[in-house]
Amino acid sequence: MVARRMSSVGQRLSRKSRERLLEIAREAIFLRLQRGSVPPFTVVEPELHTPAGAFVSLHLEGQLRGCIGTLHGERPLHETVVDMAIEAATNDPRFPALSPKELARTDIEVSVLTPFSPITPPEVVPGRHGLYVVRGPRRGVLLPQVATQYSWSRDKLLAEICRKAGVPDDAWKDKETRLFAFEAEVFSNVSLNET
Repeated sequence: MVARRMSSVGQRLSRKSRERLLEIAREAIFLRLQRGSVPPFTVVEPELHTPAGAFVSLHLEGQLRGCIGTLHGERPLHETVVDMAIEAATNDPRFPALSPKELARTDIEVSVLTPFSPITPPEVVPGRHGLYVVRGPRRGVLLPQVATQYSWSRDKLLAEICRKAGVPDDAWKDKETRLFAFEAEVFSNVSLNET
């Protein structure tokens, strides 16, 4: 799942900041794999010091190789990206840890999230909105680009977010199910090279 568009919310970050985040993510993974520790990065871009939720997705030969993120911005964006890049490379339970050889061939994608807001099912726009669903103790999240990748309709996206949370596909129709939307600025090594 390599994003071909820069963003679903417009370009909030400068190109220089996007490039810096991708550089930081790759270097953080390299340092963790090679040395076991990652020193703090010097970041001069003020916008990268703003707290924001973010996901880092890794793709190897076009296939997902790791994806970890945090939904809420509690730390500066550049620190969040460092942590999520390392987690995606070493702690995604679906995959073995990335090897240094694989890293050289890995595309890195960063999704910088907007804050969540409640949304009703008719307001959901696939490809624009990422979704977070809550029903009792169950939770699920899908990034905006997933619906685009699979060409999902609104109803299919709503069913899939429920499935991700481990609740019935039609749980989104129930008033006990809470639905939240967010948008994401999505960029990768591939998308930056295309512009």
